[in-house]
Amino acid sequence: MGAQLRVYKQKITSAQTTKKITKAMELIAASRIQKAMARVRASSPFAQAVTRAVSAVATHSNIDHPLTHEREVIRRSAVVIFASDRGLAGAFNSQILREGLELGELLRQQGKEPVYYLIGRKAVGYFQFRGMKAAAEWTGDTDTPHFSTAEAIAQELLDAYDRGGDEGGVDEINLVYNRFVSMITQEPERVRLLPLEVVEADDADAAAAASVYPLYEFEPEAGVVLDQILPVYIQSRVFNALLQSSAAKHAATQKAMKSASDNADKLITDYTRLRNNARQAEITQQIAEIVGGADALASGK
Repeated sequence: MGAQLRVYKQKITSAQTTKKITKAMELIAASRIQKAMARVRASSPFAQAVTRAVSAVATHSNIDHPLTHEREVIRRSAVVIFASDRGLAGAFNSQILREGLELGELLRQQGKEPVYYLIGRKAVGYFQFRGMKAAAEWTGDTDTPHFSTAEAIAQELLDAYDRGGDEGGVDEINLVYNRFVSMITQEPERVRLLPLEVVEADDADAAAAASVYPLYEFEPEAGVVLDQILPVYIQSRVFNALLQSSAAKHAATQKAMKSASDNADKLITDYTRLRNNARQAEITQQIAEIVGGADALASGK
């Protein structure tokens, strides 16, 4: 019985230690979420302004630019998967990897070859473990992304798009990342980055479109403007996806660590009850042995 008490005591101590760790990680993730969301809010106006400018130029210039023109045959399609460098985030990495692989399978069914670009050690490790190939990898900058990482990713994607599928590049680019919705919800998002989709306004939306996209005069010409602004657009979209993924990861970590802390509390309660029951059984047995011994001595006299 004493050995059983020691086992329960060790389990209670282990659960308490685990709770301290998970509680600390929960608080750290909570503090990082606020910083990550502040960065998302700070970058959103610039990303929206660049998107509006690109849409306006592409809509009103009526030029056939390589980045806005969809190719007749799409042979290879890039799938950029935004995972994280660290785990302990619940289903954050598994759901985005599943989303990326499902998109790859859908592209295969359409006769396109998916080309994977991986961001985060978890995505890299997943592909390496299964012997799957990736065109490029970026690790070590998913918790607090830097703009230089977005520049490197955007440049790699633009170079591959410029080469085209016939020369080992890609004919379209898709982003797959977790979008921060709330502290509880992080949704996988698919975005086709290139070729740029230009949506023409119908007659009912003409007034609204005119207010959103004013008339522009291009100097020297619209093609040069697009050459300069489209790389900035790609960088801003990639950077925004990095920031969204970072915020979603911290939220997922906080939720997972809170769940782990709650489970540790439950384990401590359960093991404490079992320990008390074992102590009560041991005390009852000792009392029974004392009373039995006293009765034996009394009857022996």
